Amino acid sequence: MHSKHHTLAGLIAGLTAASIWGGMYVVSKVVLEVIPPFSLLVSRLVLGALTLGIVIYFRNRNAETKTSVTKEFFWSSFLVGFVGYGVSLGFQFVGTKLSTASNGALVTSATPAFILLFAPFLLGERATPRRIIALVISTLGVLAVIDPRSAELSPSLFWGNMSLIAAALTWALYSVLVRKVSKSADLLTSSAIMFLGGLPSSIAFGIWEINTQGIGEITVGIIGGILFLGVISTAIAMFLWNYAFAELPAAVASLTFFAQPVVGALLGWFFLAETITPLFLAGGVLIGVGILIATRE
Repeated sequence: MHSKHHTLAGLIAGLTAASIWGGMYVVSKVVLEVIPPFSLLVSRLVLGALTLGIVIYFRNRNAETKTSVTKEFFWSSFLVGFVGYGVSLGFQFVGTKLSTASNGALVTSATPAFILLFAPFLLGERATPRRIIALVISTLGVLAVIDPRSAELSPSLFWGNMSLIAAALTWALYSVLVRKVSKSADLLTSSAIMFLGGLPSSIAFGIWEINTQGIGEITVGIIGGILFLGVISTAIAMFLWNYAFAELPAAVASLTFFAQPVVGALLGWFFLAETITPLFLAGGVLIGVGILIATRE
């Protein structure tokens, strides 16, 4: 059993990652007007791998024992990265393009429930009554925050909505597989290799995008945006997310994901003068209560 210190560190890591992602939409929106999604993903994954690679290099230089990368370790991490960054983020881009932002927020909030489904089969972690209650309470909180009444279910959005569901399912699978891999591997090295796993499909789609859509004008602001998305939203946030799943039971770590819509809405209120409703505040409280219940086990 992990100590309270590990539980707290894992919780803070997961909440920080989700908060960074909740705040990256504003930057993404600006950068995506100039650079197509898969081309941007390639730059994010390359920057992410380089950032963690530099950290690993300096850590190994100062360490007495260096991290060895076996063939099995490399390929297991690479394939987990392919599921998360190659498949899941690909579905997310397609879904966001073919559906609506509100549908995206609603479907993505199902990720922790999908994690609860995968964890017993892949990790042998039981879905205890306490964890199920925590998930239900937190999910109700998210529904209050994002207000499902704004969702659209018209037939024209069907394939977009299906892609978003596939994105949520595969991200849940990725998150559970991270916990499985991290039990026998160095997390920092594994996370860097995972970024490489997302590159083959992203490069292929990126080349197609550039040939069909081209790239807009690259300004200093856009370069800053790419660096933020690559270093902060990818290298740091993805590592923190992986760390949360390495330290906490998957069902508990998954609940930190719910910080994402809360932070997104708060930033919308702060920067874009969007209104905060009493329903939003109640939702935020419910999410917090759910996380507390899950961590008290």
